[in-house]
Amino acid sequence: MFDKKLTVGNLVTDSLNFYVNDYAILSSVYGDKIDGIIGYSFLSKYIFKIDFDSLNMQIFSKGKYKYEPNSTILHPLLSRLATLPLEIKDKEKLIENFYVDTGAGLSLLVTENFIKSNKFLFTRRKPVITQAQGLGGKKTMQLTVIKRLKFGPYFFRNVPTNIYEDNDSSVFNSQTIGLIGNEIMRRFNMVINYAKSEISIRPNNNYTDLFDYAYTGLSMYFYNNKVYMDDIVANSPADKAGLKNGDIIVGVGISFSGDIQTYEKLLQKANEPVKVFINRNDKIFFVTITPVSIR
Repeated sequence: MFDKKLTVGNLVTDSLNFYVNDYAILSSVYGDKIDGIIGYSFLSKYIFKIDFDSLNMQIFSKGKYKYEPNSTILHPLLSRLATLPLEIKDKEKLIENFYVDTGAGLSLLVTENFIKSNKFLFTRRKPVITQAQGLGGKKTMQLTVIKRLKFGPYFFRNVPTNIYEDNDSSVFNSQTIGLIGNEIMRRFNMVINYAKSEISIRPNNNYTDLFDYAYTGLSMYFYNNKVYMDDIVANSPADKAGLKNGDIIVGVGISFSGDIQTYEKLLQKANEPVKVFINRNDKIFFVTITPVSIR
């Protein structure tokens, strides 16, 4: 659909093109109804202030903008996707370009080709297998940690990192080897200024949150008001606990909320046993799963 209007609150934006897509997979992954994604053609027309403390976003017209005191101004390449050079260190220390993706529910993602060609990871650290879901469907990835990430002037240590097989370079290329996701970005309140090619960042109340190092080897999806088990990885903690694809999750720990994000948080403590209550063939019982650490 071409040359349409988009209304956000009292703001009306003309001359936008809308692309029709099925976002059911995102709704099932996050447990919230998602009807669409706002992209570059809208974002590039304004200045956006994102406050993760209050979970509010403000939209300003282009022009002069006074950034908050103690903010750091980054200068990404802001085209259709924001790209930033980041310093990463494990076996080697390198500076590489990454896409900035606040919609990605992970800390860092790098391509398998980059890992192999640079022999970047310490060999003693063995990645585990995991499943990720997004608009492109399900993807099998490896999950590990890297020793250090520098984002602007800020350092993060032992950063959970997904390794993505992109042999046909359909997503990344020789200049961009991965993306930085919302598990890093949500630790900063930020202003995105496309006209000036600037991103302002300032640490917020999430800055010192611990990373999630727990690994269960399972995925969840929401369908018909129920939460289901999916993509159980062989020999993972979930598999060893006896969980099966298609099990309906009735509760995790002391929560019977039916909320995916609550259940995921309750499974984010490595080496701590958690009861998972399930419905399998109309029989209710529980199993005990002990997430392991990827560190």
